[in-house]
Amino acid sequence: MTDESPRRPEGAENPRRAAEAPGHRTREPVTRASSGAIGRRVPRTGTEPATAQSPLGLRLLLAAIFLPVFCGAAAFFGLWAANWSTGSSPGRGVIITLGAVCVVLAAMTAVDLTVVVRRLRRERGA
Repeated sequence: MTDESPRRPEGAENPRRAAEAPGHRTREPVTRASSGAIGRRVPRTGTEPATAQSPLGLRLLLAAIFLPVFCGAAAFFGLWAANWSTGSSPGRGVIITLGAVCVVLAAMTAVDLTVVVRRLRRERGA
C-alpha cells in the first residue's frame, strides 16, 4: 500500500503543533453559579442556540405533577394488597410489586424535586 496523502514541505505549518504551541488559546472550563455537579462548562462556541433555556422549569412541573400521582398509586396498591382475598386475580405478589415500584418512583421524584428547587434557588440568588 502506498501513502497517497499530500506531503507538506518541511517548513509548512502543522495544525497539531500549532494547537500545542505556547500561547495558543484552548477552551477552558468557565465557572458558573448554575453549573451542574457533572460535566464541565465551556465558553460559548456559537453552535448552540443563543436563547436556549434550562430544563429545570419543566422538571419542576413534571415532578410536582407526578409526585402525588406516584404516592396515590402506592397507597392504592397498598390498600388493595391489604384487602386482597384468596383466589383473587391478580395475585397478591403482583399487587405488592406494583406498589413497591410506585414507592421507588415517588422517592426518585421527591429527590428530583428537591434537587430542582435547590438549583433554581441557587440560580435566582446569584
